[in-house]
Amino acid sequence: MATANMLSSLFPLFSLVCFISIFCLLSLSKKASISSSSPTYPHFHLVKPTMVTGNIEPNATSGSNPYTSSSSSCDYSDGSWIHDPDVRFDRYDSSCKEIFKGWNCILNKKSNGRDIVKWRWKPRNCHLPPFDPLKFLHTYRDTNIGFVGDSLNRNMFVSLFCALRRVAGDVKKWRPSGADRGFTFLHYNLTIAYHRTNLLARYGSWSANSNGGKLEDLGYKEGYRVDLGCRYSKIYAIFKAFWHWLCNLWWAPSKFDPIKSPMLFFERGLPLIPPIPPDVGFDKVLKHTIRFVEKTMRPSAIKLFCTRSPRHFEGGDWDQGGSCQRLQPSSPKEVEELFSLTKNGMNMEARLVNLHLYKSLKGSNFHILDITHMSEFRADAHPSTTGGKKHDDCMHWCLPGITDTWNDLFVTHLNSLKIRN
Repeated sequence: MATANMLSSLFPLFSLVCFISIFCLLSLSKKASISSSSPTYPHFHLVKPTMVTGNIEPNATSGSNPYTSSSSSCDYSDGSWIHDPDVRFDRYDSSCKEIFKGWNCILNKKSNGRDIVKWRWKPRNCHLPPFDPLKFLHTYRDTNIGFVGDSLNRNMFVSLFCALRRVAGDVKKWRPSGADRGFTFLHYNLTIAYHRTNLLARYGSWSANSNGGKLEDLGYKEGYRVDLGCRYSKIYAIFKAFWHWLCNLWWAPSKFDPIKSPMLFFERGLPLIPPIPPDVGFDKVLKHTIRFVEKTMRPSAIKLFCTRSPRHFEGGDWDQGGSCQRLQPSSPKEVEELFSLTKNGMNMEARLVNLHLYKSLKGSNFHILDITHMSEFRADAHPSTTGGKKHDDCMHWCLPGITDTWNDLFVTHLNSLKIRN
């Protein structure tokens, strides 16, 4: 009952979160050699994954990863941020041209822009090795890595690219039709690519038919139609095992008023009767997505879902004057005030979405990259007023910044899978 009440109070925001891309999907594959003199764009031949196992009941308070078992060598998501004023961040700098202008907090003169990288994530019971770009290029020679998702995935993708670009030689930039961008590091025949897709389900406005129907008989006059099982128009050459969603991002929570403009779920062209609430619809969308990906991608693919990247609006939501003016990481007490499910925290939707994600991934062959909890502390690491928006940007992250730590975690996890396989 408590969860139902929270979902009800969160309805406008949760409705939005349900259908923006909450994941970063990364695919690791081996490919044929590419000549540096005459590069060809790669085909994906993907390496073998391992099955996700373990207790699926997540901690409702912290939203922690339920896939981390006692037999695991390390829970990298459990730790704290340590300040090191003497640290030198030389992975890349603000001159990297792929950094989106609004995220370049050093060039935009954010007051703590240079201090953000002086905080190091320290897992409680083990060591998280820093990313070594040159070693990565050698280790993953003849490999393709694809990022699929929204602008937060691009945040992480750019961090990885800038680090590799600094130590690599010739780089070929290419842009398949309809995709966003890709880079091939020619000397190593390593390709990383970003494919932008914002939504997990196709939806649009719905109005009652004058001839009547099942929804009309129940008194519905208008709303938003959500189709389970997204259709896709084209699978691009670089992403032979990926998909393109025919959807658009709606950044307007008020459009999903449960009375005036409800979400109405359809399957195989027919409305689900009786209509289902948003949380049940979200679970169905996730299940359809996971089944589709597992059916579409080659069986040997390594697939990782990132958990939800947290927002840090305080004093109101993004369109209500909310801001993120902190200059240092938050304390554990402050984190709970912002994100606690039991206390109905201002930014609790990240943990709420993760609960649905963990449940939906049960029994799948996805791996989870848990970036939520470590990121909850970093209210100081957003562009805030320097992001070039009319409101504070408390969603994206400064570069250099916390997504560099996400890549530390990603590479460490990838290395462990490589050894295991």
